[in-house]
Amino acid sequence: MRNLVLLLTVSLLHSVAISESVKRANSPNIILVMADDQGWGDTGYNGHPFVKTPALDAMAKDGFVFDRFYAAAPVCSPTRASVMTGRNPIRTKVTNHGRYMRPHEVTIAETLKAAGYVTGIFGKVHLGSGQPDSPCNPSGMGFDEWVIGLNFFDNDPYLSRNGKIEHRKGKGSVLAMDDALAFLNRHKEEQKPMFAVVWFPSPHDPHQEVPEGPSLYDGRKQAGYFREITLLDQQVGRLRRELREMEIAANTILWYCSDNGGLAEATSGGRKRKGSIYEGGLRIPSIIEWPSQELKGRTSVPAWTCDMYPTLLAMAGVTDKAPHVLDGIDISEIISGHVHQRQKPMGFWHGLQQGQSTWSDRIQKAIMEKQLAGEPVPHNPLRIKKDVDDFPQFKKNMSKGHAAWNAWPWKLHRINGNKYELYNLAADPMESRDLAADPAHASKLSEMKQGLHGWMQSVIRSLNGMDYLQSAR
Repeated sequence: MRNLVLLLTVSLLHSVAISESVKRANSPNIILVMADDQGWGDTGYNGHPFVKTPALDAMAKDGFVFDRFYAAAPVCSPTRASVMTGRNPIRTKVTNHGRYMRPHEVTIAETLKAAGYVTGIFGKVHLGSGQPDSPCNPSGMGFDEWVIGLNFFDNDPYLSRNGKIEHRKGKGSVLAMDDALAFLNRHKEEQKPMFAVVWFPSPHDPHQEVPEGPSLYDGRKQAGYFREITLLDQQVGRLRRELREMEIAANTILWYCSDNGGLAEATSGGRKRKGSIYEGGLRIPSIIEWPSQELKGRTSVPAWTCDMYPTLLAMAGVTDKAPHVLDGIDISEIISGHVHQRQKPMGFWHGLQQGQSTWSDRIQKAIMEKQLAGEPVPHNPLRIKKDVDDFPQFKKNMSKGHAAWNAWPWKLHRINGNKYELYNLAADPMESRDLAADPAHASKLSEMKQGLHGWMQSVIRSLNGMDYLQSAR
């Protein structure tokens, strides 16, 4: 009951906090597209030696490219929570893959919906349930329409359409785009602006999807991975073409990125790869375009997925007083070229808790069979309300796992609370020369430690549920 009261109170306060709605006639459509495991260097426009990404290359030429864009976490679910909330995912209880996002959180979909948008999400969500009566399904996150997998999926997947499971035939990433385009076509003539999220299930393994055309990358290491990158690139190209054909491209903000570092360390754009807090596990490709505003260029100013929430609201003209602390900032002035450095550091933390396996097809097939038979569905209440009523209290000085503090160009690592590493990313982008023991940088080390420790304590406060109590006062 306590949590229900908090949830209702926060939602009410949030609705009141939106001081003005967007003017529908001029409001931009917003489409977020995300790859699953694509590294920074796994695109043609970032110089990959052989992978073919002509659609992303064209988008990079026409739009604005972030050269140093980061996922909020080195695995999928947490980064998705950061896009939804503008917050470090640990604050939302998405501490690792397979964890549910608390329904107490205020999402970008809820905020835009309150401002007059029609909302839809398609593809891999991996933040909660696909059952109709769960507070952790996309409806609970503010989406009017949804067709989703619980985790990655490949060919012929089982997908949940607003809570009803369907066995679909085809390539998973193509199906996700099919559903997104159907949503856009359904609502393009309405007065409401549209917010659509397309989260591809590729290029996550086992890499069963293949692109259209002749077989590519035969004999190459990780050929299946790169084939799926070309497949999703084809779908990005398809989306951009159809936006023009629908005559809505000009006033549509399209933002593309990945959910974490890639699977090929050689092209990760830094040290290590997916799963690591070093640069290769966090640095990702990111492009934004808004043709009517002529967003063009490229920046090396650091930004991350937590910035998407406040930035998109600012670009859409939605004034929102978020009831919870945000880790992201509005970077629209960086995109416009008026600001050339980042003021707020970025905090990363991975390994506080273990991830939880989510076998999307297996789970959704079992639910579909029960739905067709008119029987109670399995996985109750585990998959319906997992984490909703759970508020374990973590110690204020909790330091388990690997955390990092990026105050450009400096980056401090804290590994299980007892080991520190300090790097100057401008001089050492591969994080190969640890400066933590260098007396010349003792002052910087102390400053960075203070910033990281304070931020980690703030994150634990949020994880323990204190943000919701504060909002309810």
